[in-house]
Amino acid sequence: MTTALQIEPGRPLPWGAYHRHGGVNFSLFSRSATRVWLELYDRPEDGAPAMVIELDPDHHRTGDMWHVWLKGATYGQLYAFRVDGPYQPAEGHRFNRHRLLIDPYATALLGTSRWDWQRALAFNGDSPERDLTFCPEENAHWSPKCLLADHRFEWGGDRPLKVGWPDTVIYETHVRGLTIHPSSGVTHPGTFLGVIEKIPYFRELGVTAVELMPVQEFNENELVVRNPLTGELLRNYWGYNTVAFFAPKESYGTGASPGCQVAEFKTMVRELHKAGIEVILDIVLNHTAEGDELGPTLNFRGIENRIYYMLKSDRRGYQNFSGCGNTLNCNHPVVRSYILDCLRHWVIEMHVDGFRFDLASVLGRDEQGDVLPNPPLLEAIAEDPILRDVKLIAEAWDAGGAYQVGSFPGLRWSEWNGRFRDDIRRFWRGEPGLVPLLATRLCGSADLYQGNRKVPMNSINFVTCHDGFTLNDLVSYQQKHNEANGEQSRDGENVNFSHNYGTEGDTRDRTIEAVRLRQIKNLLATLLISRGVPMILGGDEFRRTQRGNNNAYCQDNDISWYNWELLREHRELFRFTREMLAFRRRHRVLRTEDFYREGDILWFGPTGRAPTWDDGARSLGCIIQPSAAPPTVREPAALGLLFNADGQEVRFRLPATPGNRRWLLAVDTAKPSPHDIRAEGEESALERPDSYRMQPRSMVILVAS
Repeated sequence: MTTALQIEPGRPLPWGAYHRHGGVNFSLFSRSATRVWLELYDRPEDGAPAMVIELDPDHHRTGDMWHVWLKGATYGQLYAFRVDGPYQPAEGHRFNRHRLLIDPYATALLGTSRWDWQRALAFNGDSPERDLTFCPEENAHWSPKCLLADHRFEWGGDRPLKVGWPDTVIYETHVRGLTIHPSSGVTHPGTFLGVIEKIPYFRELGVTAVELMPVQEFNENELVVRNPLTGELLRNYWGYNTVAFFAPKESYGTGASPGCQVAEFKTMVRELHKAGIEVILDIVLNHTAEGDELGPTLNFRGIENRIYYMLKSDRRGYQNFSGCGNTLNCNHPVVRSYILDCLRHWVIEMHVDGFRFDLASVLGRDEQGDVLPNPPLLEAIAEDPILRDVKLIAEAWDAGGAYQVGSFPGLRWSEWNGRFRDDIRRFWRGEPGLVPLLATRLCGSADLYQGNRKVPMNSINFVTCHDGFTLNDLVSYQQKHNEANGEQSRDGENVNFSHNYGTEGDTRDRTIEAVRLRQIKNLLATLLISRGVPMILGGDEFRRTQRGNNNAYCQDNDISWYNWELLREHRELFRFTREMLAFRRRHRVLRTEDFYREGDILWFGPTGRAPTWDDGARSLGCIIQPSAAPPTVREPAALGLLFNADGQEVRFRLPATPGNRRWLLAVDTAKPSPHDIRAEGEESALERPDSYRMQPRSMVILVAS
C-alpha cells in the first residue's frame, strides 16, 4: 500500500489526520521542532515503520504547523510521529527523536495491550540528575500506533435528547466495571456494547443519564505497584490518566476489528438515546499521563513541552495543581484551541450530551498557575456555538487549593456539590446542630448559589461518587481500608463522615444490618427530594461494596466490579430507589429550577412549632406548600417531610394541611419492604392525623390529599 502513495505538501488545517480527496492529510503543531517525521506502520507491534516521511520545513510547514498529504492513504492506516529539537530541560524543551509520539488528535489507537511505559521514560539510569539525561533507546515496538479510524456511521437519525436539568437524574458508572463480573449476564462484558445490554435496567430504575468514568484512551498497565495482600500487579482501573483525548479506549471495544471501539462507542450512544438516556463523559483535561519530569514521553512533552504544560520557574519541573505530576497549560491559546476541538469532536462525531470536567478549577488557572477571575477557556466552552446545548459539569476544585463550589465562573456550569455530600452525611450520622444545613441543602443550597445569580440546577447533588466510599460502605466502615492499594492506606480521603453502627465491615447481626439499610434509604431519599440535580453512584441501589476501600482507582477486580448477585440479594433496596425516583418525577415541586420562595415551606420541630435552628437538634419537619409549584392535576396540595437522625424515636406533632386535607403516608424508611415506600394511589392514612411517631434514624414523606 505504501509504495502507491503520492506525497504532497498538504494543508495546515484541520489538525490531526483527516481523510480528504482520495488521501489523508496529516497536520501536527510544534513551534520549536527542528525536524518532524511521519511514520506509517503495517501492524501495531512493528518496531520498524513501513514508510518514513520527513517533512521538509520549506514545503511541509506553515507557521508552527507541520503537514503532509498522502494521496492513496485511507481508513485503517497506522501512523505515528517523531519530532526532533533541543533537549534542554532548563529551557523547558524535552524533544527526543527516539520516542515514537502519539498524535494528540488521534481518534483511535491500536496495540495498547502491548504498551510498555518503562520504554518511554525520559531518562536512562538512576542518577540524581536522571531527568536531565537524554535517553537514546527506541520504543516503537512497545508503543501503540495511531489508527485513522473510519468515522462513517449509520446514526439512524439520532439527535441530542436535550433533557432539561430539572428532569435529569445521573447514574455514574464505569464501562468495564459495570458488566465485567460474570454475574452481569451480558454477551460483551466490560465493553461499550455491554453497556447497551444494561439499558433495560437503567430504564426500570428511572435514570435519565449515564455519566461514564474516563473512556478516552489510557494505559491500564502503567502501574508498577503490587497488591501487598495478593502479590498481583495493580492496574489503572479508573482511567484518570489520559493519553489520547480524542480516542475511545481500545479495550472497551470487543476487538472484532481494528478500531471497532469507535463504531461500538457510537452504537452505545445511539441505543442509549433510543431509550431516552443521555451520555455524559467524565473528561480529564487538567493533566496528562506523561506525569512529571521523570514520566514517559508519549506525545505532548515530545511535541512542545513548554506550551502544553505549566512549568515551574526553573522550567525543568512541572506545576502540579492536579496532584498527578503535571498540569495542562489550559489557558494558552494553543492548548485552549486543542481542548475546544476535543470537546467538539465528542459532540459532533460521537453524539455525547455533556461533560463532567475532572478538577475543573485547573481550567481556570493562567500560565503561572494563578486562578483567573474570568478564565477565557471556561468562557469559550460555555459560549461555543457547537457546545451550546451540552451539559457542563465542573468538579469545582483542584489539588492546588482552589475550591469554587458555588462560585465556579459562568452561569452555564453546574457543579459537583461537595458541601451537599458532607452535610447530608453528617446529619444522618447523627451529628448535632446540622438541622440548618440539612434545610439549606434540601432547598438547593442557596447559601452557595443564589448570591452568584445561580439556581438549584447549578448544583449536582450527590452523597457518594466513584471517589470515596460506596453507599453501603459509608454505613459499614468507620475507617477506610485501602491496604490492597499498596500505599499502606495513606491514600484516599481520611475524613469520610461514615459510621459502622457497631462493627467494622460485613456482619450477620440483624440489628446492625437493619440500621444500615435504613440509613442507606435515608441518604438516597434525602438526595432525591432535594432541589438540584441528583447523581447516584452506580451500584448503590443494590449495596455494591468495595470492602471499605475508598480509593479503588487501582482495583480492576471484584473490589470494584459490579456484582449483580447483590441485586437479587438486595432487591428491596432497588425497589425503594426505583420508587423514590418515580416519586420525584411525579412531584415537580421537588425539582423546579428556582429556589423556594418565602412562604413556600413551613418548617417545624417535633413540637409542631418553628424550630430554633441553634439548639443542636437532630430532627426536623417541613411542609412544602402548594404555591411552590405550578398547579397541575396530579400535584398534591402539600408534601410533608420528616427527618429524625437521632438514636431515639421522636413523635412529631403535625401542622394542619392547607385546606385541612388529610395526611397520607408515602414513605417511612423504618418500615419493612414493601411498606417503606408506597406507589401512587397506595398511600395509607395516618392512624392519628395530627401526629406521627418516628423510629430512630428514619425519614418520612407525607402527601396531602
